[in-house]
Amino acid sequence: MEHRLISAIETALGWNGAEGLGQDFVRGHIDDPGLVSRIMTPNRLLDIAMRRSLNRPQFRCFQKGEEVHPAIYYTDSVSPRGQSIPMVNMRSLGRLLGEGATVIMDQANVFDPTMEAACRALQWWSHERVQVNAYLTTNDAAGFPLHWDDHDVVIVQLAGEKEWEVRATSRAVPMYRDADPNNTPSDQVIWSGLMRTGDVMHIPRGHWHQATRTGSGSGKSLHVTFGITKRTGASYLAWLADWCREHEIFRHDLDRWHGASSDALTAAAAQLVGDRSPADYLAAYEQQTTLPRHVPFLDIFGPLEAVVCTTRFRPRIEENGETVEVTASGKKLTLAAKALPALRLLLSGRPIQLQQAAAVVGAEVTEVAEILVEEELCAVMTPELSSGYTGLVTNAVS
Repeated sequence: MEHRLISAIETALGWNGAEGLGQDFVRGHIDDPGLVSRIMTPNRLLDIAMRRSLNRPQFRCFQKGEEVHPAIYYTDSVSPRGQSIPMVNMRSLGRLLGEGATVIMDQANVFDPTMEAACRALQWWSHERVQVNAYLTTNDAAGFPLHWDDHDVVIVQLAGEKEWEVRATSRAVPMYRDADPNNTPSDQVIWSGLMRTGDVMHIPRGHWHQATRTGSGSGKSLHVTFGITKRTGASYLAWLADWCREHEIFRHDLDRWHGASSDALTAAAAQLVGDRSPADYLAAYEQQTTLPRHVPFLDIFGPLEAVVCTTRFRPRIEENGETVEVTASGKKLTLAAKALPALRLLLSGRPIQLQQAAAVVGAEVTEVAEILVEEELCAVMTPELSSGYTGLVTNAVS
């Protein structure tokens, strides 16, 4: 999927593909103010918060370095029939932001179609799961204290300015579940300075960092953090542990009294590793992820006019003589070989207007699209979903 944000990030960071993820700290700048404001604005973030029933920890507020109790900026919206829905009290939130505060929206991609499309594009690009968190800070509010993340992050400054400090790791590639708590920050400062609108940086897993507007006076900062969680050797071993249950030797109890047959278990484990490589695991991980949410297609609402592929990772298309196989999200579809041109177009990750596509690959594109929508590999292109692609992803047949 060709996405303007990915191209801009690669150019800013000097990357050619996703191989730089997790390698080194690097900074750059996006020389396209229109793209930066298109991704997210402070007002759009607050509009999302206003129109949805959000709860901690997906939406949080911090002031003076401490989390503000939700009761201060949440209220119950009560219907005439007494139904209660927790909603952000925008008046109270506005007062906090006026005083100076930081609001955080975790997984903004769940609520915003632009963030959804951006994360999907980044997943296809990186072959890893991606989520995005948004951070809005006003006036001279502080951010989180010095900390490290258990995943790689790409940070894009979308509005205003914020002071950052990035330090080296104090433990190599630390993990969420680890043998060491990794509580002592490194003394080695890699970079400190101001992130301005359009700036981008990549902080690899485990690097200590903090950001603040303390002492900056009146103003604001909005940045988004794309969290990219890569597979590890531990992930691979956990996957092997699931496969081992196929073999009887691993299902037997370990005999405490007569001694477990360690030689046989060791040999069986070695055989399991030999049969299923890390490359096998990475391929399986991409193809076995669950299907994302999307609006179902119901013909009572009207004919299918436009679709887009919404799988978490790029589907695999394989030609087999008279048939073609599509594998994605734990599903395998077999279609006639003549469907191949339509499949390549429909599964490109770009929005497809079926009437235009028919002129390019033939009238069967509508039938193929209906199959892909029914199998949930493609989604109906609603106006809301379309807005997430507009100006960022080119229509495949425009």
